[in-house]
Amino acid sequence: MANKTAAEVVVESLIGNGIETLFCLPGIQNDPLFAALYDARSDIRVINARHEQGVAYMAVGAALSTGKPQAYAVVPGPGFLNTASALATAYAVGAPVLCLAGEVATGAIGKGYGHLHELPDQMGIMSRLTKWSGRVTSAADAQTQMATAFQEMQSGRPQPVGIEVPMDVWNDSADIGYIDAAEIDPAPKAPQADIEQAVSLIEQSERIMIVVGGGAKNASAEVQALAERLEAPVICYRNGQGVLDGRHPLSQSGPVGHRLWPETDLVIGTRLSAQLQGWGADDDLKILRIDIDPEEVARIKPADVAVIGDAAAETAALVSLLEARSVQRTRWQKIAETADTLAEEVSALSPQVEWLQAIRAALGEDGIYVDELTQPGYVSRLAYPVYKPHTFVSSGYMGTLGWGYAAALGVKAANPDLPVVSISGDGGFLFTGNEIATAVHHGINLVTVVFKDGAYGNVRRIQRDMYDNKIIASELTNPDFVAYAESFGAVGLRAEKPEHLEGRIKEALALERPTIIEVPMGDVPSPWPFLMLPKNRGV
Repeated sequence: MANKTAAEVVVESLIGNGIETLFCLPGIQNDPLFAALYDARSDIRVINARHEQGVAYMAVGAALSTGKPQAYAVVPGPGFLNTASALATAYAVGAPVLCLAGEVATGAIGKGYGHLHELPDQMGIMSRLTKWSGRVTSAADAQTQMATAFQEMQSGRPQPVGIEVPMDVWNDSADIGYIDAAEIDPAPKAPQADIEQAVSLIEQSERIMIVVGGGAKNASAEVQALAERLEAPVICYRNGQGVLDGRHPLSQSGPVGHRLWPETDLVIGTRLSAQLQGWGADDDLKILRIDIDPEEVARIKPADVAVIGDAAAETAALVSLLEARSVQRTRWQKIAETADTLAEEVSALSPQVEWLQAIRAALGEDGIYVDELTQPGYVSRLAYPVYKPHTFVSSGYMGTLGWGYAAALGVKAANPDLPVVSISGDGGFLFTGNEIATAVHHGINLVTVVFKDGAYGNVRRIQRDMYDNKIIASELTNPDFVAYAESFGAVGLRAEKPEHLEGRIKEALALERPTIIEVPMGDVPSPWPFLMLPKNRGV
């Protein structure tokens, strides 16, 4: 036992739960926390940024690229609110992130006194954006709240959590023992009867499709074994990229799945929103859901069979019983023919495909690609082969424009020995482009490709093609991004053509310095006919 302040307990809890880096922006309500971080600087790295949104996006990127908990700390009020988009993104993609927010003094919470950074109900806002949220009331309570936060974050479906600490509580002290990692609740184990039901459903089906998302990132071997036994295409869109190696013949994009959808008689997946809501469903389609979250299995359309548990464990159990019953399917030729036809059609998306081929070649086997809402980014969902889980980092259904550069800094900070390339459009990049200063300050040697077309290109195309060329509020004035990078002390490069980009990225990776590569880009073919897929089944 030792006398410790709440600030010291929080810092020890971060360290005890495996947090190696705290992304943060300091302020007066959190001064005692930073004093405690200073004393623990040999055990936890502090990366301060230039804006709270950057801090939070960095934590989200780090979590998605490692699958491990990450944390950020900000002041209350505007500081916390500046992180709301990142928290919403973390919730959407299942990122285990802890938001650590300051708060006004205990006696002022909810009183409307007009104190610095006071919100009417900060905890209420936090609770809507997180899986769990709590408030520290004392040094002894800090240990309990932090343990609960890490337990909730990692038990069941991973999602963000939040803790607020009133400014008068940080220096409260108590006798506290050694702080160890929080206990994580074991994943539920599906009853054997559910596994048998699932196998019976598979036995009755001939044309099976598997759809994977972020929840399958730790089940690659099991998904591959299931897919190969059933010769079923494995369809991914964003967060499921890399669950099955993109070079595997059964690894296919959404458009291939869409073309196979009308003849599919069983789909295995989780939420399946794109398929069930977008592509349509009828009574001939059976649904097998495997999910750790029991709330998901009845969403949109109830499953015919639901298996509640860990994706890897339950998929392995399915494969084992399928092998025991000698259940196997054959449909390779149809998948290959459909994929070949689509690949030929997608090749018309030029030069986006060529830009992506250059990035893929430069990154090599282990490189991490960070996606953004930009024209090559949209195309990457169907034309960028991903080899491993956690190496395609996306904002998922939240579609968070502007998140990419800051998130990629978190990816690189958490994976310093791996090549990391992020892409941005010129519109999205300047949401967090100020964080070049953070990259230089902390030596985060990220390589970023900025595609420059002088517009929010997607909006401009829609205005031109669907609204009689009523171009408004979609065109931009840009800096010279090479000079912009150099003004911060980073490296600025330019690649005029796709055939130049691979070499520029390799050059930038070898420099081991923060680098921005500007790529001028004019009008490009729309990817949306391949992504906004119409209903082709049901009514």
